[in-house]
Amino acid sequence: MKRLNLCFYLIFLTATLVGCSASEAPGEAEVPDGQIDLIVLGDYVVTMDDAMTVHKNAAVAIDDGLILAVGSAEDIRANYSAGETLDGKNQVVMPGLINGHSHAAMTLLRGLADDLALMDWLTNYIFPAEVQFVDAEFVRIGTELACWEMIRGGTTTFIDMYYYPDTIAEVVDRCGMRAQISATVIDQRSPDAESASDSIEKGIGFIDRWQGRNSRITPIFGPHANYTLNAEQLKATRAAATEYGVGISIHMSESPFELQYSKDTYGMSSVEFFESIGFFDGPTIAAHMVWPTADEIRILADRQVGVIHNPTSNMKIASGIAPVADMLAAGVRVGLGTDGAASNNDLDMWEEMRLAALLQKVDRMDPVVMSASTVLKMATSGGALAVGMSDLIGSIEVGKRADIIQVAFDDVHHVPTYDIISQLVYVTDEQDVASVIVDGKILMKDGEMLTIDTARITTEANALAAKIQSALEERNK
Repeated sequence: MKRLNLCFYLIFLTATLVGCSASEAPGEAEVPDGQIDLIVLGDYVVTMDDAMTVHKNAAVAIDDGLILAVGSAEDIRANYSAGETLDGKNQVVMPGLINGHSHAAMTLLRGLADDLALMDWLTNYIFPAEVQFVDAEFVRIGTELACWEMIRGGTTTFIDMYYYPDTIAEVVDRCGMRAQISATVIDQRSPDAESASDSIEKGIGFIDRWQGRNSRITPIFGPHANYTLNAEQLKATRAAATEYGVGISIHMSESPFELQYSKDTYGMSSVEFFESIGFFDGPTIAAHMVWPTADEIRILADRQVGVIHNPTSNMKIASGIAPVADMLAAGVRVGLGTDGAASNNDLDMWEEMRLAALLQKVDRMDPVVMSASTVLKMATSGGALAVGMSDLIGSIEVGKRADIIQVAFDDVHHVPTYDIISQLVYVTDEQDVASVIVDGKILMKDGEMLTIDTARITTEANALAAKIQSALEERNK
């Protein structure tokens, strides 16, 4: 039976939840005798709220997955007694990072085909490899490997688009992360479907199975692009998404090839085409968005499309430089993503932040554009807005879900530290992440993974990679 996820739908459309407001969540007064689940301490707590508040010698109180209080460590420890407390010496506490566009299981194709143009990479290497090697077991192992990598680097939420979405959801369920998981729609034989119509039907089944099943997992549709689906197939995907009350994640305006294809096929550029078929009538996450015109940027802003910037992938495949500064200035909701590890080649959101800032500066020849605070927002609160989850995550505020990380500032590259925000963006890397909490549950503590069997995953991933390598060598003889 269909289960309409109305609260998620309204978040995605308006980013202002009606009837499910965080302000209605339990507050301090709701906790009997001050007994709570967890206190997270830090030399600094970077809240990423609208005022960019940074608390010194501070703490976050968490119970039942919710943030109950943020402020002075002394006050919080005086008012609450926690079942567990995370030490805050040399730690900066901040919201977990949000990876707005990924193909998680493609960690197993990392390095398979590098230094190629997008369409050559896709049609001659990736699509054939997926048909030959990708099955549910491949997706399970690859997604577990990706979740390990993302948790290790402080990512707490990701938006995924790949095959076998039930398998992806099961992995996310077990590892404890938060995700929007797309049922991929593509008009060609794929590992889990025969055609676009088959993809949509199977996507409906996935959504029906997972909608409302786990509060950390949101099923959505993932139509691939306007060059792998025609107008009628794209409209059918939007209609199904609307019927089931879910969003859509899609590649859009990614490359010069796509731009030319859209003009040759539809007589207009990509965003104009999607607007012409009513595609933006529902919640939309548009990944890449490298080539929008000024008019299209206005459409994106007016239609509240969430744009996900993928600087590493865009540079590596030479797709171009996205006009991120122009989009932000126009009021477009912009987040950050890694893309898949087959085109990145990692899932490091700290690298994406740094490159997002530097790429805009050199492109505009303006060192002031894209400040550290701007890109940190794109990875946290702004990213949450772009993917329609800003009332739930993205900042450390009372009533929001407790998706929080501790970043260690005791390594040599953090000595000295003058500006916390600047240090997080221009210095911090994934190895600095010490602890990761999602929905109030600790997934990594002091660098130790608690929800993933890393030894097993390493063995399984290497064994599968050896089979892939052997098959490719045999094919290439």
